[in-house]
Amino acid sequence: MGIISWIIFGLLAGILAKIAMPGRDSGGFIFTVVLGILGAAVGGWIGTQLGWGTVSGFDLRSLGLAAFGGVVVLAIYRALSR
Repeated sequence: MGIISWIIFGLLAGILAKIAMPGRDSGGFIFTVVLGILGAAVGGWIGTQLGWGTVSGFDLRSLGLAAFGGVVVLAIYRALSR
């Protein structure tokens, strides 16, 4: 996927992670996208390590893994920012 696709994918993953873990966080739109992109990478890595296949395209499974990774990244960020 190209960089624009990863940004859009990261935005969607960041929004889904924010919906799953609502709360007040410092940062706005750009921060949500960055957390989503990091979450997509983390979710893809976790999914690959667990044997769920590789994340090579934009599909529902990849979006779910990215959102899961976004929740993990957001939980780590909240734990470190306290």
